[in-house]
Amino acid sequence: MLSLEQLNTTATAGEFAALLDGVYEHSPWIAEAAWARRPFPSLAALKLALATVVREAPVEAQLGLIRAHPELAGKAMISRRVTAESSDEQGRAGLTDCSPEEFDTLQRLNAAYNGKFGFPFILAVRGPRSTGLNRREIIETFTRRLDNTPAFERAECLRQIHRIAEIRLNDKFGAVPLQGRQAWDCAELLARHSDVQDDSGDAVLTVTYLTEAHQACQAQLLRWMQDCGFDDTRIDAVGNVVGVYHGRDDVAPRLLTGSHYDTVRNAGRYDGRLGILVPMIAVRELHQAGRRLKHGIELVAFAEEEGQRYAATFLGSSALAGSFNPAWLDQVDADGIGMREAMRAAKLPATMEAIAAERRDPAGYLGFVEVHIEQGPVLNELDLPLGVVTSINGSRRFVGEVIGTASHAGTTPMDRRHDAALAVAELALVVERAAKREPDRVGTVGMLTVPNGSINVVPGRCQFSLDLRASTDAARDALTDEVTGALQRIADARGLRYRLNETMRASAAPSAPVWQARWEAAVQSLGLPLHRLPSGAGHDAMKLHDVLPQAMLFVRGGNSGISHNPLESITDDDAQLAVDAFRHLLEQLG
Repeated sequence: MLSLEQLNTTATAGEFAALLDGVYEHSPWIAEAAWARRPFPSLAALKLALATVVREAPVEAQLGLIRAHPELAGKAMISRRVTAESSDEQGRAGLTDCSPEEFDTLQRLNAAYNGKFGFPFILAVRGPRSTGLNRREIIETFTRRLDNTPAFERAECLRQIHRIAEIRLNDKFGAVPLQGRQAWDCAELLARHSDVQDDSGDAVLTVTYLTEAHQACQAQLLRWMQDCGFDDTRIDAVGNVVGVYHGRDDVAPRLLTGSHYDTVRNAGRYDGRLGILVPMIAVRELHQAGRRLKHGIELVAFAEEEGQRYAATFLGSSALAGSFNPAWLDQVDADGIGMREAMRAAKLPATMEAIAAERRDPAGYLGFVEVHIEQGPVLNELDLPLGVVTSINGSRRFVGEVIGTASHAGTTPMDRRHDAALAVAELALVVERAAKREPDRVGTVGMLTVPNGSINVVPGRCQFSLDLRASTDAARDALTDEVTGALQRIADARGLRYRLNETMRASAAPSAPVWQARWEAAVQSLGLPLHRLPSGAGHDAMKLHDVLPQAMLFVRGGNSGISHNPLESITDDDAQLAVDAFRHLLEQLG
């Protein structure tokens, strides 16, 4: 087996490249350039150094790397003119055993892809768990990626090449991300429970508050916590699953951690759930080693965060923060089922007295930490597996309507029109420019509707939404003032009226400096560079921020960081690094 000591002490770049032969297909220049970046404190650092060489290389060198790879089930594979590594990988994926129909499909896809992009389709066929995709998954991915732009596909091919290299390096080093695979496997098992199935009976992952699938997840998490060695486990008054692993000092405050297990509709497998599974596995490692820290660890799998069944969000973490609104109990879902009724059906007490009793006393806790998939492209584009969150963005949401005059599209001169849709289109461009002008601000016009619109009628009304976010409340409010001021000017200039109603306001939740520093130390202990970033999405940590110091760790998402989507993805290697970082954070607490 290869070792870091061998690599760190090689005398020449050529010797270094020889030791890494086969990691990057027919491209020794990558290893030769990485040689100067020694010493590597960890395997993760070596992987990042190699990926960084590629990212910093000229485009032509990147294209040369992509073109060095064989087509999937292509002529080179059939004639055995591929590297031993490629032959093994394609064989593991079953591409040497394609049916005639599958083979024909792959040949058509190869031709179409090469014709559009000018380079071969690259996919790490051993997949996010390192054990192999099947032919159906490969063909579906191939078909989907044909719709991408050339620039996006070039970047995606390089990311797939880095994943191929990561798995090959693991093989050379004999490295197995065991705990990462366990987290990955648990996410897969949990995803079998869903409110929705497709025509073939497969789960379309949707788990909303207190449905049958939600309660099945709840029961599974409770069993896993018990199996992992938590001393006390229970389902609380709102359906949170709570596990406590006691510390050596019974009176010492606990560390609180966790995330949510409900999902959006047609969801990904890792949003929320990764932040439950990572601490669970870390506690199991302590339990199996017979170890206890000074401070206890309390893990909460929050029952609801997404607001999909009822018109309220963060039900689970609101109970702990003491901010559960009694009016929520009177809400009804789309089927007319009240929340109180759903709670009783799930054998929960459905009383504010029981829910209020779940409020945590801040004096009994050190703080709250949460591990979460990034849900964005930043870490993925930087080839970084982990990032440390600086703040959860504050947000303000509005719904509005611009009112003009509906008139004939053929007979109304352009300088006589009062076009409501053009006003909102102009506003959308203002939102884009204003948000781009300052860092860590985002703005979205997510809904734009012309009621009773017609192809030959100048729009007289246009309804729209605004979602404005920033890492501080001051920046959020400054963006809001700029956008609403522009709306007034646009309406005046075009002779229009408008209505604008604020529907939600959430304060920013900056990370507690001490806890952010602990996450930073954990990341650096893995030999990885530190990258700080804000969270544009809301998280349970926002609610706990009201009563406890909090900080978050982000884990890179695959497929360009897409989330709230079945394409949401992580690798077993990144999950392993998240477990290792969490364990390091625990060790800092003694």
